[in-house]
Amino acid sequence: MTFDIRQLENGLIVSCQPVKGGPMDHAAMVVGFALAALDGGAAGLRIESADYVRAVRKATDRPVIGLVKRDLTDSPVRITPLLQDVDDLAEAGADIIAYDATARPRPVETAALVARIRAAGKVAMADCSVLTDAERALAEGAAVVGSTLAGYTGPIEPTEPDFALMAGMRALTPYVIAEGCVRTPEQAVRAKAAGAFAVVVGSAITRPEHVTSWFRGALDGAATAGGG
Repeated sequence: MTFDIRQLENGLIVSCQPVKGGPMDHAAMVVGFALAALDGGAAGLRIESADYVRAVRKATDRPVIGLVKRDLTDSPVRITPLLQDVDDLAEAGADIIAYDATARPRPVETAALVARIRAAGKVAMADCSVLTDAERALAEGAAVVGSTLAGYTGPIEPTEPDFALMAGMRALTPYVIAEGCVRTPEQAVRAKAAGAFAVVVGSAITRPEHVTSWFRGALDGAATAGGG
């Protein structure tokens, strides 16, 4: 039976993706973050790698968005680029499978990825960078579009959510997931106002390395501005 995306309506989705090779990059840590997020009121989880999806699935029956990240030598696409990734995530128990929906060189065309996801009885979530990504994804059969990759296809990583993209996608479908640089409750509320069906928060909750660096940077900046 296909997962009903309406389970996530008005919900907070917590992305539990540790820094690769960091001290939290272990299944027990990911499961711990996931369960703590659910205790705090998360409606669902976004989990990277089939192994971590499988571990989290054993610990909870709550909604899981699964993805695989790869660093390919012949493509800039990182999120679920291969059909085997789809198969592995489906077998591991993901309810929704996220994939890079951008118009960039890739090993497998987006239409084929969506078809494979749907054939497995899973919901396809298109991680988009611009509105045309969402338009194409919906035409190919994706059920959900996300602002995940807004600003991430250029040379400089963004620091703010793309609320305009969220609003544009909402004109195409009610199933818009806000993701990318949502770091404060105020930004989450603004994403909802822009039309988001649900909101993903990641680094601000589950990457202490990043949050610590934000505070450290602010203190260093204040010290410099004050002359030491």
